Amino acid sequence: MTAQTEETVAPDLLYSEAEDDLRAAVRLLLADRADAPTVIARIESDTPYDPQLWKALGADIGAAGLLVPEKLGGQGASHREAAVVLEELGRSVAPAPYLTSAVVATETLLALGTEDGPVGELLGELAAGRKVAVLAVPFSAEVGTVAVTGTLDGIVTAVADAAAADLLLVPTSDGLYAVEAGATGVTVEPLVALDLTRPLATVTLTAATGTRLADAEAARPAVRRGLLAGAGLLASEQLGLAEWCLTETVRYTRDRHQFNRPVGSFQALKHRMAQLWLQVVSARAAARNAADALASGSPDTPLAVAVAQAYCSGVAVRAAEECIQLHGGIGMTWEHPAHLYLKRAKADSIAYGTAGRHRDAIAELMELPAP
Repeated sequence: MTAQTEETVAPDLLYSEAEDDLRAAVRLLLADRADAPTVIARIESDTPYDPQLWKALGADIGAAGLLVPEKLGGQGASHREAAVVLEELGRSVAPAPYLTSAVVATETLLALGTEDGPVGELLGELAAGRKVAVLAVPFSAEVGTVAVTGTLDGIVTAVADAAAADLLLVPTSDGLYAVEAGATGVTVEPLVALDLTRPLATVTLTAATGTRLADAEAARPAVRRGLLAGAGLLASEQLGLAEWCLTETVRYTRDRHQFNRPVGSFQALKHRMAQLWLQVVSARAAARNAADALASGSPDTPLAVAVAQAYCSGVAVRAAEECIQLHGGIGMTWEHPAHLYLKRAKADSIAYGTAGRHRDAIAELMELPAP
């Protein structure tokens, strides 16, 4: 008898030419529509979201439909391309519901495995950028409870981007429902969040009605898959954030002089930035591995996602903290965008599971003994 060994395919961590082209297009758009003064002005207003930015990103560039098959009106791309978009959104901390709508909500619908009927129609609407959908769960990914007694009743707190949503995907004990955000019995109340570039809201359903998309048996794994994709690609957003912080810090310390020398030439600061560079490079490997695992359907996807989140969330926070500290007094001002990056990094560090929860998941997946 001939023994057969299962061949392991190494993950592809490099960027393709198409991904580089997509990055260039998204970066150019965000530089024009979401530079630091524009983002700060937006979060100071009552309308942090820019509909024209979302139209340009989601519809004109086609980023909203990257995960949706072409036959449903999408681009038929993969999580690798979506990860590139999120890297650029992390670099600009633009208030855009891409992660919540084009990734989590879209992946949840795709995981239902039903391309006909209301699910297929919704995917077409999302892919075209005509609608924004949000999975009605707390941003910490602790699924809320919504009762079903003929109508939908319940409260879900801290739902990210709910204020920008046209449609809410509501998991219940009876299945998954699609509920129009402006329907009777639906109240979306904004919360004062740490990260103003990704607003949170409390969603209250009182005798609301919606379209049942799937029963509980199909809905539970679909929601888990949506949250898994969200956690995995959130690592790419954290990577983009950390890269911006490192790049801006190096630039500033090169231009800022003290004692007739660039402050970046002082050995203590060089060591700090070199250490941060090593961490950012490692974060890139972890984030790209998670995106590639999601794209290829690897059986190690849960492990790749847990590793990426356990590592990248801490790197993003540290990069933002170093950015503020090494910018000196100017880094503490409201006008400088560094505080936006620290707030986004802190908020992301508890989104879709904390680093501690992901480390516990790693131990469980690898069957390691508890510490």
